[in-house]
Amino acid sequence: MLYIGVDLGTSAVKLLLMEGSGEIKKIVSKEYPLYFPHPGWSEQKPEDWFTQTMEGLKELLAECDKSQVAGISFGGQMHGLVVLDENDEVIRPAILWNDGRTTEECDYLNNVIGKDKLSEYTANISFTGFTAPKILWMKNKEPENFARIKKIMLPKDYIAYKLTGVHCTDVSDASGMLVFDVKNRCWSKEMLDICGISEEQMAKIYESYESVGCVLPEIAAELGIPETTKVAAGAGDNAAAAVGTGTVGDGQCNISLGTSGTVFISSEKFGVDKYNALHAFAHADGHYHLMGCMLSAASCNKWWMDEIIGTTDYAAEQKQIEKLGDNHVYFLPYLMGERSPHNDPNARATFIGMTMDTTRADMTQAVLEGVAFALRDSLEVARSLGIPIERTKICGGGAKSPLWKKIIANVLNIKVDVLANEEGPSMGGAMLAAVACGEYANVEEAAAKIVKVVDTVEPEAELAAKYEERYQKFKQIYPACKPIFGLIQ
Repeated sequence: MLYIGVDLGTSAVKLLLMEGSGEIKKIVSKEYPLYFPHPGWSEQKPEDWFTQTMEGLKELLAECDKSQVAGISFGGQMHGLVVLDENDEVIRPAILWNDGRTTEECDYLNNVIGKDKLSEYTANISFTGFTAPKILWMKNKEPENFARIKKIMLPKDYIAYKLTGVHCTDVSDASGMLVFDVKNRCWSKEMLDICGISEEQMAKIYESYESVGCVLPEIAAELGIPETTKVAAGAGDNAAAAVGTGTVGDGQCNISLGTSGTVFISSEKFGVDKYNALHAFAHADGHYHLMGCMLSAASCNKWWMDEIIGTTDYAAEQKQIEKLGDNHVYFLPYLMGERSPHNDPNARATFIGMTMDTTRADMTQAVLEGVAFALRDSLEVARSLGIPIERTKICGGGAKSPLWKKIIANVLNIKVDVLANEEGPSMGGAMLAAVACGEYANVEEAAAKIVKVVDTVEPEAELAAKYEERYQKFKQIYPACKPIFGLIQ
């Protein structure tokens, strides 16, 4: 049988067709616009997501035996606010995960409601990217639109609704809304009350690998697939990527180098970092995970290459880098503010340490290293909780760079396992669909049989020692710059 994974990203939807054995048959990508109506704001039109998803599905299935399509599931950008009216029409463009407009609402939640209460209700505190402060922003700034809300959804769940007619979400994606009781895997009545919304306005909650229903007859007809094709709830992009990399069960780690960057640690038990520097979320495997998330990761390199240097030949730029561990330039990768571990929407990207002999290669190297140092910030929080992490999987666009993987292995001083495929969320979505259809008994079995490690990048003692010294200096730059960031907004 065939299974489809839909990765609804920030810049494009990526669709993957997988056989039950795990073999990838085809991958298709379709882009859509991103809108910045005000500085710090970030929006997309849900209608664009669905249009491009349908176009992508048609291209994906063009040359296969469509009668063999058994299931569809998702990985998707998290936290985005999608609001529907009584006719299930989109009320306003979706406010995305990297939108920074909710500073006032976050201050209210963290300082008036209180971080202790938020952590008690949801296992997390408020960040500007989360969904609850966006709901409060609508309530405060767009009361007419807020009054029209019949359903509140997340980005990938809007696609699931359009395919099935079911208002659904899954536990991993819901965990990032700040209205979900992560420990008990249900909506938090206290948080719903704080946001001024009701449980009836929320989608029905499923485990990531559960079927929410079958495709609508009209969707089946348009795509030429069976009406019995199941749609599984899917997962937030990082949880889906973790499934796709086999980061399931207890004590596994995955680093994602996508638009954002994450350190993802799976756990069979529920646990919360007492400083809330890491997110405590439900996992797509039926258990839990801790996650550190930086808002700009591979997007830092894309910005540097595309907008500043003006090249698309990333590999050629990286070939100029020869002196790992000896660079005198540092880069803070906070182009969109920062989440883990600083929770500072005012943080900004910064180069420091340039001299007259600084080269273009030094600057490029500093960008790659800065992202690695920021990932280590989250890893250090996990280590402080007594979680021993000696190796990690890696996925995302940045993971295609051998140099970047080497830098990460040595900055974090852990082994980096390279997988046969690095498709992340789309692969995880297809695997969740296979579990929903009974191809595998559970997510762990699917991961054990499908995910293959083909190489391991090991840290080198001398280089890791150099990066240890440089990381200790990197850690001092943000605290020194923080007072200035507040002045330049």
